[in-house]
Amino acid sequence: MSTYAIGDLQACHDELQRLLETLRFDPAADRLWLAGDLVNRGPDSLKTLRFVRSLGDSVRAVLGNHDLHLLACAAGTETPDSKDTFQAVLDAPDRDELLHWLAACPLMLQDETLGWSMLHAGLAPQWTLPQALRLAREAQQTLQGPDAADFFRHMYGNEPSLWDERLEGHARSRFIVNCFTRLRYCRPDGSLALRAKAAPDAARTDLIPWFAMPGRASRGQRIVFGHWSTLGQVAWPEHQVWGLDSGCVWGGALTALALESGEITQLACEGYRRPGG
Repeated sequence: MSTYAIGDLQACHDELQRLLETLRFDPAADRLWLAGDLVNRGPDSLKTLRFVRSLGDSVRAVLGNHDLHLLACAAGTETPDSKDTFQAVLDAPDRDELLHWLAACPLMLQDETLGWSMLHAGLAPQWTLPQALRLAREAQQTLQGPDAADFFRHMYGNEPSLWDERLEGHARSRFIVNCFTRLRYCRPDGSLALRAKAAPDAARTDLIPWFAMPGRASRGQRIVFGHWSTLGQVAWPEHQVWGLDSGCVWGGALTALALESGEITQLACEGYRRPGG
């Protein structure tokens, strides 16, 4: 049996099929870990979501920011914009089943036997891995509970930017969700710099990749993540992290990491362009 972690799909259904063929993936024996952002921006959000859900117990996926955006739009607290490509999911006859499955996905996975954890974006530098797992479950209770729509109304925003265990209510949940689904950089004081998206620049000292933060409390643990298509490389062994978002939807690659062996497989992608775009 092999366990493959795969980066952001973003509705690239056909590329996923080709990558699974390359891997000779057998859903009866192998397992998939998906790093979030299953939907949006690409051409086939509905086909992708249906296929992933059809894999049953052979797949585990974490929530990404685009997945949460779909759930917020389905809840009526947000309106899809011109760049969103998941209207087919909202119009599908099986939308309720698909959205229920998606909402049940966690913010963080951990397999102590394999010795790996997965999340979509990043971790606050103050969090240990057990603490992060606890906080992920805490936020999931909000996302999966009867007050999820109320949280979606307050989900968007960059504050608070610094972790404090005394945070409460929507501010606390927003900080946790921002870490797991949006974080790339931190400032030297440990606060989140959520607006920054570019590739790491060694010349800049005001922004530090979350995984390179000095004294990061979760260091020494093997973590796979997505979300950062401009990162420029997959493996950062000195930090024990692997960034699997290789920008398939933008014409980059779809990347898989075999968790047992550490082997990396990449499928070159043509990228998706909206009609007229």
